[in-house]
Amino acid sequence: MLTFIAAVFVFGITVFVHELGHFILARLSGIRVLELALGLGPKLVGFRRNEINYSLRIFPVGGYCRMLGESPEEANEPNSFPSKPALHRAAVMAVGPSMNLLLALVILFVIFFFLVGTPRTDTTILGQVFKDSPAAAAGLQPGDTVISIDAVPVHNWAEMVALIESRPDETVAIVVRRDGEELEYAVQIEAVPEAGKGMIGVAAPVQKYRFAASLATSLERFGDVILSMYHVITGQAPFDVIGPVGIIITVGEVAQTGFINLLWLMSLFNISLGLLNLLPVPALDGGRLLFILVEAIRGRPLDPEKEALIHFIGFAVLMVLTLLVTYNDLLRWDIFPGR
Repeated sequence: MLTFIAAVFVFGITVFVHELGHFILARLSGIRVLELALGLGPKLVGFRRNEINYSLRIFPVGGYCRMLGESPEEANEPNSFPSKPALHRAAVMAVGPSMNLLLALVILFVIFFFLVGTPRTDTTILGQVFKDSPAAAAGLQPGDTVISIDAVPVHNWAEMVALIESRPDETVAIVVRRDGEELEYAVQIEAVPEAGKGMIGVAAPVQKYRFAASLATSLERFGDVILSMYHVITGQAPFDVIGPVGIIITVGEVAQTGFINLLWLMSLFNISLGLLNLLPVPALDGGRLLFILVEAIRGRPLDPEKEALIHFIGFAVLMVLTLLVTYNDLLRWDIFPGR
C-alpha cells in the first residue's frame, strides 16, 4: 500500500506539473486546449469547463494536455497549435520539461530550507563530533568554538578545514571556547589515504530556514545531478536503466526509509524526466522542438501528416523500448508470475 501511495504521489505531481506547464502557456499563447488529463487509460472522473475537458484517468502514471491541431486534420483550424508562430509553439513545448526541472529545484530547496538545513560555514562552532574520531578521543565536544589550531587563529569553517587537511598524521594543539572558558586539546589528525588529506571527525552545525544558503546548496546539488548524468551519457560512469516497474519498486523502497529520501528521489526523477523530454527524439517534447526548428530554417512548415507519422513511429519505438526495459525489470526483481 505504501508503494502505491508513494508512486501516485511521485508520478502524479511530476506529470501534473509537466502538463500544467504546457496547459498554461498554450492558453496564454491563444492555443485552444481540448483536454487536460492526469493519468492514462479509461476516465475515472471528469468535467468540462470553458470548452476544455478535465479528466482523471485510471492509471496514475502519465497524463497529457491535448491541444487543437495535434491531429493532422485539425492543423488548419483557428487557434490550433500549428497556426501559431514558431516561437510560441517552441515555448509551449519547452515549458513542460522546464517545469520538471524547476520542480526538482523547488523540492531541493524545500529539503534544505525546511527539513534538513544547511551547514553554517561562517563559524568555527563544532556541530557534530563523530564517535571514535580523533576529535572525540581528544575530548572535543559539539558546541565547542575553535579559536586556533597550533596558534593559528581560525575565523570560519573553511580556514579550519584547510589547516586540518594540510597536516595529516600530525598532532596539533586546538584551542576551543566552551562555556566562556578557553581549553586546549592535543588532537592527532588522521590521514585519509584516498584523498591525501587529514581529518579529525567533526562537522559544521546545521541550521534551517536560511534562504540564501538553502538556494545556493540546492543549485549546487542540482548541478551535481546534471553533471553525473553527463558522466553517464559520455561513458565516464556506469549506465543502468530501469523501467516503470523498477521505478515503482524503487519509489516504494525509498518511501520506507522516510519522506525526505522520497523527496530526494522525486527531485532526481524530475531532473531525469526533464532532460529526457528535451532530447530531439520524435514523440518527445524535444522532438517537436526539433521539427519547429527545422520549420524555422526551411521557412515553411512540414507536411502535418508526415510529421504525425514520424511522431507515431517514434512513439512506437519508445513503447517497444519501454516494454523491453519492463521485461528486464520483471527479470531483475524476479516477479514474473509462476516463476
